[in-house]
Amino acid sequence: MKILRRTFLAATLSLTFISGAAVAAPVTIDFWTAWDPGQADAKAAQAAIKDFEAANPDITIKPQVIAFDALHNKLVTAIAGGDSPDLSWGLIEWFGELNRMGALADLTDQMAAWPDRDAIYPNALKQLTVDGRLMALPNYLGLRALLYHSDMLKEAGLSSPPETWDALVDAAKTIREKTGKHGFGIAGRGVRSPQELLMYLAQNEVEIARLQSDGKYRNTWKDDPAELGRAAEVFAFYRRMLDEAVVPPQAAGWGWEEEDTNFALGQYAMAVNGSWMRTRTEQNPKEMADVLVAPPPAGGKPATFFEIAPIFVYKQEDPAKAEAVWKFASFMLGRDVQQKMFPDRSPRSDVEGDEVWGKPFTALTGIGVSFPPVALGSITRAMEDSVARVLLKNDAPETVAAKLGEAVNKSLRQSGQLSAE
Repeated sequence: MKILRRTFLAATLSLTFISGAAVAAPVTIDFWTAWDPGQADAKAAQAAIKDFEAANPDITIKPQVIAFDALHNKLVTAIAGGDSPDLSWGLIEWFGELNRMGALADLTDQMAAWPDRDAIYPNALKQLTVDGRLMALPNYLGLRALLYHSDMLKEAGLSSPPETWDALVDAAKTIREKTGKHGFGIAGRGVRSPQELLMYLAQNEVEIARLQSDGKYRNTWKDDPAELGRAAEVFAFYRRMLDEAVVPPQAAGWGWEEEDTNFALGQYAMAVNGSWMRTRTEQNPKEMADVLVAPPPAGGKPATFFEIAPIFVYKQEDPAKAEAVWKFASFMLGRDVQQKMFPDRSPRSDVEGDEVWGKPFTALTGIGVSFPPVALGSITRAMEDSVARVLLKNDAPETVAAKLGEAVNKSLRQSGQLSAE
């Protein structure tokens, strides 16, 4: 019986011999995604998977589509139970948490040896690097730019979009006087609210958590009155936008759905938004026909939110499977696949997109900022609450900024990521 067992086990090793030729044992890769099966990027991805499987008959890709709202919790539960997928889509906000859980594979060496490495924006790789090690891959970019209805600006007598906060306020007043519509839109709540806040903080040279020399992070606003003052100026700008009718009063309670939908319907003139709004040109072709793209209006310096949607690659005990997973992940980052999946938001510098929905966004890569690689759950909630306190409760900007700084450090302390410096 032992001889028979050894024979059976030998047949299941990583190489099987057929007609004298060595053939790699079949590998199935579990791939959790959040794409919408009806959208162009999902259709392109599904076609790419078929092409990959045809070229690699020993590897089967098993996609599972999970809504973003549920994907995070499902991933955390699976990782805690030792049953994570082989790779998945995700959000940059999850990066620090998943890395702290020890779930992510170190991709530094594979990326260094990959022939296409130099085609990936360095800024995208930097945002996914911790302690000099690359711990995820950029799947697509969600760079934010100023989208504006050019016909509305022309009707208001404006020859170009605003470039500064003050110019935005002035332009919005003129637009309202001439057209009866509001000039700008924001998301006062939901996942986009802290993303927009992070952009405005960066424009005023403020970081939500600063890396310290011990490799951990700290919000330093309380230690630096000038920095706290600049953070307070950002919240004062939010209040100014509401008080001076730059944004509709309802925007204080808008999430991303309301922000996107109302802009697509031409209910207001401008928004800082992403290239995914291209899909709205199909749903609202008349209202979106005049939309153009420019850099976001800046405070102290140019900056925009740099949303990197990562491909998370999870640790493997089997080197052969790890190699197969990398082979598939790097295939999905190839130029041909990216050109079809994300022509307007690829992390590859050789996939620029068109003159409206591509190049104006990718041109902003160099001023992109993202969240630090820390556990963000309670931090982003505190950021959202801070915006709400300014817009809905009219709390003093200085008080809101100080409380947010304290909340960030409390969260960092709880996650073991607070610097002692």
